[in-house]
Amino acid sequence: MTSTGAKRACRLSELQVVPGRCLPEFCEIQHAILESADRSIIATDTTGSIIYFNPAAQHMLGYSWTDVVGREAASIFHLDSEIAQRARALSAELQREIAPGFEVFVARLSRGQADEHDWTYVRKNGSHFPVTLSVSALHDSTGTLIGYLGIAADITRQRALEQDLRIAAMAFDSQAAILVTNANLEIVRVNQAFTTLTGYSAAEAIGQKPSLLKSGRQDAGFYRQLWDSLNKTGHWQGEIWNRRKSGSIYPEWLTITTLRDNENAISHYVSTFSDITELKRAEAEVHNLAFYDPLTALPNRRLLLNRLDKARTTSKRSEQFGALLIIDLDHFKNLNDTLGHDIGDRLLVEVASRLTKCIREGDTAARQGGDEFIVLLENLGLTPESAAIQAETVAEKIRLSLSQAYVVVTHAKHFHSASIGISLFSGHNKSTDVLLKQADIALYKAKDAGRNAIRFFDSAMQTALDARAGLEARLHQALTDNEFELFVQPQVDMHRQLIGAETLIRWRPPGQAMVPPDDFIPLAEETGLIVPIGLWVLDQACAHLRRWADDGALQKLYLAVNVSARQFRQPDFVEQVRVALDRHQVNPECLKLELTESLLLDNVDSVVSKMQALRGLGVRFSLDDFGTGYASLSYLKRFPFEQLKVDRSFIRDIAADPDDAAIVRAIIAMGNALRLGVVAEGVETNAQFAYLLEHGCTRFQGYLFGRPMPFKDFEKTLAKELSEPLDGPDLPGV
Repeated sequence: MTSTGAKRACRLSELQVVPGRCLPEFCEIQHAILESADRSIIATDTTGSIIYFNPAAQHMLGYSWTDVVGREAASIFHLDSEIAQRARALSAELQREIAPGFEVFVARLSRGQADEHDWTYVRKNGSHFPVTLSVSALHDSTGTLIGYLGIAADITRQRALEQDLRIAAMAFDSQAAILVTNANLEIVRVNQAFTTLTGYSAAEAIGQKPSLLKSGRQDAGFYRQLWDSLNKTGHWQGEIWNRRKSGSIYPEWLTITTLRDNENAISHYVSTFSDITELKRAEAEVHNLAFYDPLTALPNRRLLLNRLDKARTTSKRSEQFGALLIIDLDHFKNLNDTLGHDIGDRLLVEVASRLTKCIREGDTAARQGGDEFIVLLENLGLTPESAAIQAETVAEKIRLSLSQAYVVVTHAKHFHSASIGISLFSGHNKSTDVLLKQADIALYKAKDAGRNAIRFFDSAMQTALDARAGLEARLHQALTDNEFELFVQPQVDMHRQLIGAETLIRWRPPGQAMVPPDDFIPLAEETGLIVPIGLWVLDQACAHLRRWADDGALQKLYLAVNVSARQFRQPDFVEQVRVALDRHQVNPECLKLELTESLLLDNVDSVVSKMQALRGLGVRFSLDDFGTGYASLSYLKRFPFEQLKVDRSFIRDIAADPDDAAIVRAIIAMGNALRLGVVAEGVETNAQFAYLLEHGCTRFQGYLFGRPMPFKDFEKTLAKELSEPLDGPDLPGV
């Protein structure tokens, strides 16, 4: 401080001593107090010109003493808008016109009133921060007004704490139930949502243990794992069953977080939970509609195929043969045509009951559709001969049972027979499709034999499958000769605006027609060729994304790439994705990997770990063909999916089949509840689109918006029309 500044500071201190006297040492003490204060202290003369500016003010505002001396404080440190607003407020309060400027700081003092107000200070560098400013009048020893003193405190931290408290209060008053315990697990606080959910008031819960809610459904092992997680990571979340005050038991999704004090000792546990009864109900509805026939309550084709896949794996391990029986009711159409569908349905229900009684526990009887049923038999023996004998024994038992009289109309008996085709399997020696085709061929042999008969598939029927071996050989060569081509199919939002596309591989051998994907993809899966093919698709997709990144019209689009279970399970899959992204310098957010439900079931921890590693790179995930597998609510919460894709098999008959419509509604509701995007694939009509929109679906894919097409057509035609809705019929495609 300059000598003049020191004199001014001392002059300020003189005002506090006995009139007419100022001891030098006392002046120095008061000067030191002003200079060492941690608050901004600014003194002005009666016109508002600065005459004192302490070091704290200099540090707080970034100005030096020479920057501000003699200048009006209001014009340096304050926002004009705040001064004008304060002037209007004071004018109304004091019932006189207060001009914007220095007067707003001292107007209340003229009435003997203190003036303390929150302001926004402006630093020399232009940044803003909040302060509380207290202004008082300065008088000399005779009582004459000689200036004003402003003391300001930076309240940035206070404001932040207040904001944190407001946020915490809002969170505590959220719809989720919250329970807080101390380190001794005694409840110290609950919110209103806790009372609403459990029935216990705060007074009833505080002081109790969380075991107050214990249902008894979780065993000691469950709680051991819970505490292991809390002790190791400070966090646990999962599904749990608890009991309300009324005694009713309900499922909840629970998250527990450990809080520690400054000494790192546990101080509290915070539990947040919500009732997931409706989600569980929706999950059960989706499961039942997706896996069980609503008429007979038998497993449907989807569940049968899943069980068949598992049976083949078990057979490979045990070396036991199994058998697949396809059963068709003879002349069932005649019954429907003469007596009506209600009578036909009664007969089908009775057939289902008889089938169930004819097979062993562990075997599966399923309804394929219409009047066709499938039976899966396992563990029939170590040789094909012994397996055939057992399979024929069960088939004959079924044939005789189904030939007995049916009473489907009062006092009237009806007789029906059944034809049965059988195909044996051992491990993975036959694909699922081949096995079904063989059993179907055997069924037609039984019908050709006059019906009410049993036939096995034999080597003479193999001719129809010989082409498969040739296809496999060509498939190996196709990868070497670069015969594959990548197509894309548009994905749109609810306004039909393009948001991305799904990549689809196509195989066009030279001089031949294009090979349908359904013909070679399953074969590629079985032979392991899907791994190098999938890697090629990933690399091609990244290459196209790189080109799109330089195109303003395309750079915001994403590409969805299907990843097979076999490819995903490769030990270096995460590294393969990272290398592809780095090679082409692609924004990972534009790459979406589509995984199927079946992939999630094996080695869950490994799958979660890989997905989290890929998510760490920025890659996003979509759950493909949702509703056709076993994915449950708990699974969906474990995996970092961004969206679900409703399988096209549900969309196809959505307008005519109430079961499919119910499944779709349930899936959309579940996806929305879990904050997952829902993509409907296979949308082909405006009626389907309208129905899906009405029930909350926001993303779509299908022929209505564009058929699969080569990249060049997509980029040439669609990319230039991004600003216009996709009107399906006008789009190119192949």
